[in-house]
Amino acid sequence: MEQIKIRTKILRDIMIKEGISACIIPGTDPHASEYIADCWKEREWISGFDGSAGTATVTLNKAGLWTDSRYFLQGAQQLEGTGFELMKQGLPETLEIIPWLSNELKRGDKVGVNSQMFSINAFASMKSQLKMSGIELVSIDLLALVWTERPELPLKKFFVFDNKYTGKSAINKINDLRNELNKAKADVFILSALDDIAWLFNIRGNDVSYNPVVIAYAIVDKTKATLYIAPEKLSPETISYLNSQNVNLANYDAIYNEIKNISTESTVLVDGAKLNQSLFEAIPVQCEIRNQMSPVFILKSIKTEIEMEGVRKAMIKDGVALTKFFMWLESNIESNKLTEVSISEKLYDFRKEQENFIGESFGTIAGYASHGAIVHYRANEDTDATLLPENILLLDSGGQYLDGTTDITRTITLGNPTEQQKTDFTLVLKGHIALTTAIFPTGTRGSQLDILARKAMWDSGLNYGHGTGHGVGHFLNVHEGPQSIRMDENPTVLQPGMIISNEPGMYRANEYGIRTENLVQVIPTIKTEFGQFLGFETLTIFPIDRELIDIMLLDENEQNWLDEYHEKVYDALSAFLNNEEQTWLKNKCRSIYDLIF
Repeated sequence: MEQIKIRTKILRDIMIKEGISACIIPGTDPHASEYIADCWKEREWISGFDGSAGTATVTLNKAGLWTDSRYFLQGAQQLEGTGFELMKQGLPETLEIIPWLSNELKRGDKVGVNSQMFSINAFASMKSQLKMSGIELVSIDLLALVWTERPELPLKKFFVFDNKYTGKSAINKINDLRNELNKAKADVFILSALDDIAWLFNIRGNDVSYNPVVIAYAIVDKTKATLYIAPEKLSPETISYLNSQNVNLANYDAIYNEIKNISTESTVLVDGAKLNQSLFEAIPVQCEIRNQMSPVFILKSIKTEIEMEGVRKAMIKDGVALTKFFMWLESNIESNKLTEVSISEKLYDFRKEQENFIGESFGTIAGYASHGAIVHYRANEDTDATLLPENILLLDSGGQYLDGTTDITRTITLGNPTEQQKTDFTLVLKGHIALTTAIFPTGTRGSQLDILARKAMWDSGLNYGHGTGHGVGHFLNVHEGPQSIRMDENPTVLQPGMIISNEPGMYRANEYGIRTENLVQVIPTIKTEFGQFLGFETLTIFPIDRELIDIMLLDENEQNWLDEYHEKVYDALSAFLNNEEQTWLKNKCRSIYDLIF
């Protein structure tokens, strides 16, 4: 903790020297990534807080760390004695960062930020809000003057992602992008999002945890495509491949000079939600700027048939691994030796046995009893709970396979569930089924469907605070846009070929948490005189715990859906299981009517 105080003191000395009254330090990187390389963990370095969401703010006499309810407990522990105050976002008494700074600072003061770490849109919003209080936002990399022993940029080699998995070559994807540039009447597009770049050039790597991306930038214009990447990351094979796809290569940092040399007569397309402010500032001021959603963002979200074939293979492999794992869990639960961490490690071992498994798609969330009520809980040595043959377990996990990316949540009872647990579980299941079976017209947005997952709970005065569905990449980021299903408005319409999660939940603080998650694909359904209608195909292949269901709360259609889903699960997995595993799975997939008669 003293080390954090020393770092903060050095930072403040630099701030005074530079005439800066406050600085904002987010937990992100120059590529707007969810998971970031060690060299960009500036917020963690200055504050000691390593949660996935949070922003540090330092003035000359105060320091705060803003994070949401998922990290209140972790934040309190990690910030104790550091001089940083935990600022609990979402609580009525907690001001957001900009209003807080407006109270703390005076007119004429300057707030410094590393413009590499903020998107164009975020920077513009902060600048506008601070200006109303007479405070200036300036681009200055203060941490570069303080953090002198920063880790190096990852220099691991990347690999080519074969067309047999993608279904489309990089040349064809780049041509598709150029067609989108023509539609947008733009000459140049600057890419910074790592998953967009990995998808466009059909490359994959392991530069960050969980997401198989490669740290790079790219620029595509009407005649040239250039990948900006550290030369140490290249091999003769990858150089040859990129040359074959008409892709030029340049050093990672060379993108700044390349942007400065863009013709002043060009129209430059930028995604203001992704491209960092530092790169934006390098664009010649004479250029016309077209700020809109990345065309690659949309192109990537609509999967090819080849990609979907792979995803379905990955789901079967995942289902096989989960079958073996849950059999093992049932056989060992009475030992009172299993913990949240140990079962997460065991699940990884079972997935690792599957062909083309590369790694986890995110850190496994194993929440036993009250820990299940902490959304995005992550067990560690301080919180690791022992599982007992009682209460319930929420297990949210996923795998990265060359075939595709998986993400599944199952809530199971480890003993005799209470009536409240069964009611809560069944209401969540009703919402899950309602969304899964939805039929909706072309042009529908996820926000228009979110109510379907919540209505059964709302009718009983219950709710959950997270979104219902997020997009998922193909052997890429498990959280992928632009599509979503949530209460917040998102203008992106759902289109055939998009993969999205269906994960309503219910959380009772200090008791337990419930979530049921499958991945689904948007597909065409019926076409009438009123137009084309769409629906969902369920991709995830693993049973839902029947022991937690109150059958009397399910109507006939919901019961039929569950039976049909379980029949599909058994048919898909049984051929890959031994006799003992088949018997176990058949029992888990037997008809819901067995709960009545």
